[in-house]
Amino acid sequence: MTRISRRGLLRSGAAVGVLAATGFPVLAQAKRGGRLRLGLNGANTSDSWDGRTHSDAFMVNGAHGCVFDCLTEVSATGELIGELAESWEATPDAKTWTFTLRQGVTFHNGKAFGADDVLESLSMHVADGAKSAAQPIVASIDEMKKTGDHQVQIVLKEGNADFPFLMSDYHLLMYPAGQIDEAIVKGIGTGMYEVVSFDPGVRFVGKRVASHYKDGKAGWFDEVEFIAINDSSARMNALLTGQVDAVNRIDFKTEPLLKANPKIKIFEVTGNQHNTFPMLMDVPPFDNLDVRLALKYSVDRQELVNKILQGHGAVGNDHPIGPANQYYAKDLPQIEMDPDKAKFHLKKAGMENLTVDLRVSNAAFNGAVDSAQLYQASAKKSGIDINVVQEPADGYWSNVWLKQPWCAAYFSGRATEDWMFATAYEAGVPWNDSHWTDARFQELLLQGRKELDSAKRRTIYYEMQQILSERGSTVIPMYANFVDAAASGLAHGETLGNNFQMDGSRIAERWWFS
Repeated sequence: MTRISRRGLLRSGAAVGVLAATGFPVLAQAKRGGRLRLGLNGANTSDSWDGRTHSDAFMVNGAHGCVFDCLTEVSATGELIGELAESWEATPDAKTWTFTLRQGVTFHNGKAFGADDVLESLSMHVADGAKSAAQPIVASIDEMKKTGDHQVQIVLKEGNADFPFLMSDYHLLMYPAGQIDEAIVKGIGTGMYEVVSFDPGVRFVGKRVASHYKDGKAGWFDEVEFIAINDSSARMNALLTGQVDAVNRIDFKTEPLLKANPKIKIFEVTGNQHNTFPMLMDVPPFDNLDVRLALKYSVDRQELVNKILQGHGAVGNDHPIGPANQYYAKDLPQIEMDPDKAKFHLKKAGMENLTVDLRVSNAAFNGAVDSAQLYQASAKKSGIDINVVQEPADGYWSNVWLKQPWCAAYFSGRATEDWMFATAYEAGVPWNDSHWTDARFQELLLQGRKELDSAKRRTIYYEMQQILSERGSTVIPMYANFVDAAASGLAHGETLGNNFQMDGSRIAERWWFS
C-alpha cells in the first residue's frame, strides 16, 4: 500500500491517477484492555455530537477518532491515510476527485456505511442556517454525486491540491444518511467507541465496538471516559492524585511538580499551534491599520514565550503558518517590541493615547489572562492603555470569541497552508475571527489553492504570510508546543501526532496500557 505524505502529495502535484491507498500501522506491542480516563479542558454545557460546532479539546477528542470517523486521517507521522475512504484519485487539474469507500463498515446502530452517508454528511455543512467552521471546505464543491454504493465523485469549483487533507477536518464527521438528527442526539458514528453516556460539559463514557474495521490496528481500550476539567490547576491535580490517566494542556506553573513525580510523564511536540489576540478590523479603532501596527509593536513576544510558555514554544510573527508547515516563511522580518514605532503609528492615526478593552479567559489558552496582563504592562510604554476584562471560562467560545472587538484565542494550526488560511483568514468564513479581508491576500489564496508547482506555491504562501504580518488584524505573539501529560502506565507508538494536542486528538484510538 502507498501512503502519500503531506510533502509528497504536494510535490507530486496532486496529479494523476490513484493518489493513495491506505492502511493503518500494526502495533505488535499494543495491548487490549482497561478504561482510559482523560481530564480535558475545552468543555461547554452547550456541547453536542454535531461536528459543525466542535471547536475545542473535549469534543474534538471525543468525536473524530473516537465515536466518529472522517474520510481521511493525518497519521501520527504526518502522512495522509484513509479512514472511511480506501483510496482517492484526481484529474490532472486537481478539480475532480473520486473517493473509493471502505466496504463492510457499519454505524453503531447497525446501518451500513456507504456513498449516501458521505453526500449527506458533507451537505449538512452548507445547509440553510448551518454555522459550520468547515463551511468553506464544502462550499468549494460544485457537484457531488454517487458513482457506486461505495464511491463518490466530487467536482470542485476550482482545483485544490490539498483537498484529500481537508477531508480529515475534525468537523467533517460521517453520519448515517436519513438519520443525522438522531445521530447528533445520540452520538451514532462508525468510530471505535460507541456512546454509553454523555453529559455535555461534564462527562462522556464510551465502550469499544465489538467488531471494527480497525481491529488489531487501533482502539486498544475497552472503555474510555472523558472528564471535563476546564480549570488548569484542578486538571493537574486530577492527574497527580490518580483520578485521571492523562490530561491535555499542562499548566507550566506546575510542570516541576509533574516532572518530579516518577509516575507521570510529559509528552511534548512542536506543531503549528499558535496563541492569538484577534481584532475585528471592521470595528473602530481596529479598522485603522496604524492602530493595529501600534498594538503589534507594543507586545514583548519573547517575554510571553519565556514567562507564559516557559520556553515551550517560539516567538510568533502575526501570521498563522507555523514551523511544522512546509512553506513556513522563517526569514520574514520579525516584528519586535518597539515603543517608538508604536507611538509613531498612534500619532499617524491621530490617537497619541489609546484605550482599548482586551477580553480574556484561560479558556482561550493556558496563561491567557497572564499574557494579557503582560501585554498591558508593555503597551503602557507606547502610550496604550489596555483594559484587561476577564470573562468566565464557561461559554467563552460562544459568548466572547467572534463577538467581542478584541479578545484572546488560539488555533491548533492545520496540516497545510491553504487549510489554515481557508479556516480563519478567507473573507467571510465562519472562523475568520478578525473579519480579515484584503484584496491581494484573497487573490493569492485562490492562486495557491490550485497551483500544483511547489516552488510557485512557496512564493505565494510567503507573500501571504508577509501581508498578514505587516497588515493583518490578529496579533500572534507566540507558537505554543503541544504539551500534555500522562500516567507512566500509558504507552503509545514511536511518533506522536503534531497536528493537534493529545497525539493528534486521537489518544483514545492510538494509546494503550502497558
